Amino acid sequence: MDRKSKVTEVLEKHQGEKHVVILHNYPDPDAIASAFAHRLISEQYDIQVDIIYTGKISHSQNIALVKLLGIDLLPFDDTMALSQYHGAVFIDNQGTMTNGIVSALESAGVPVVMVVDHHEPQNILTAEFSDIQKTGATATIYTSYIENGLLAMQKGRKEHTAVATALMHAIMTDTGGFIRADTDDFHAAAYLSQYRDPNLLEHIMNQRRSKQVMDVIRQALENRTVVENHSIAGIGYLRPEDRDAIPQAAEFLVKEENVHTAVVYGIIKEEQTEVLTGSLRTSKLTFDPDDFIKEVFGVNSEGRYYGGGKHQAGGFSIPVGFLTGNACEEFLKLKWKVFDAQVKVKIFSKIGVKPDLLHQQHQLSQSTG
Repeated sequence: MDRKSKVTEVLEKHQGEKHVVILHNYPDPDAIASAFAHRLISEQYDIQVDIIYTGKISHSQNIALVKLLGIDLLPFDDTMALSQYHGAVFIDNQGTMTNGIVSALESAGVPVVMVVDHHEPQNILTAEFSDIQKTGATATIYTSYIENGLLAMQKGRKEHTAVATALMHAIMTDTGGFIRADTDDFHAAAYLSQYRDPNLLEHIMNQRRSKQVMDVIRQALENRTVVENHSIAGIGYLRPEDRDAIPQAAEFLVKEENVHTAVVYGIIKEEQTEVLTGSLRTSKLTFDPDDFIKEVFGVNSEGRYYGGGKHQAGGFSIPVGFLTGNACEEFLKLKWKVFDAQVKVKIFSKIGVKPDLLHQQHQLSQSTG
C-alpha cells in the first residue's frame, strides 16, 4: 500500500475525532508549515486539530509566518486537558524534544496516530502510521500528500495560498535555500510555485535579525573554542524569547574558515525550569549530527535521547534539574561554568581531543575563591 493510501486509511478510520498535533520545542518553519498542512488535510475527514508546542515562537521569520498566514498554535502547559483528544500526531519530530508532552499524553491515555518526520528514526513512539523519510524537509512529505490528492488545491483560495507559501518557506529554510535539497524537495517546490504568494514569501524571508540575536552571535564569537575544525561556544543564560538565536549563532560560526562543525549552547530560564539547550550545524557531508549528539549527550532516566539530528543539523535539550534556580549571582556563574565545562569535556572526548581539565578546574576554583 502506498503512503497516500495509508494516510487516507488512517484518517478515514479516525473520521470525526479531535486530534492534537505535537511540534518540537521552539518550532521552526518546517514544523509550523507541515502542521498547518496536516490541519487542512484533516478537515477533509471532519477531524478537528489543535497544534501545540513548548517554548516560544521567537525567531523573527517564524513570528511573521504565524501572524501573516494566520496559523493558530497553542503553547503547552501542564494544566491542558489532553484527555479531550482521541489521538496525537507528531510532526517534524519523534518526541525527543517536546518537554514532557510524550509522558503527559501517555498519562492521559492518548494514543499516537501518526508520526511524520524527516529526521533519523528515534524509535521512541509507537504509532498507527509512521512516515519517516530522508528528505530535506517534512514540508516536502506534506506537499507530496497534497499533490497526490489529499487536499484539492485551488488557486486564489486564501488558506491554500497560505499553506503553499508556508510549505515553500519551510523547504527553502530547511534545505539552506535549496543548497541541500534533493530531487523530492525540488519537485515539491515546483508544485507549490503554482499556488504560493511570492510577495508574502519574500516578506517572511526578509525579516531582519533583532539586536538580541546579534548580541548572542557576538557572544558566540567571543566565547568560541576552535579545535579539530569544530567551533564550540557556550553563551550563558538566555531568555526563552531569545532561544532561536542559538541555531542562528551556530549557522554563523560554521561559516568560519577551517571550521566544518559548530555547536552553540546556553541555559534557557523559564519560570521554574532551566534547560541546557544547544544547536549543531555542519558543512561536512560525512558528519552525522544524529549519531554525534546521541553519543555525546546520551539518554535521560527514561532511556530517551536528549537530542538528535538530520542531515547537517541537530539539537539537544537537557533539563538542569536539581540545580535549577537560585537568585545568587555567584551561584549562577558557578553553575554555568560547571555546565559549560561538562559540555566541552563531552564534545572533546567525542572528537578525540584531551581537554585541559586542570585549566578548567582552576577556572572553577577561581570563581569560588
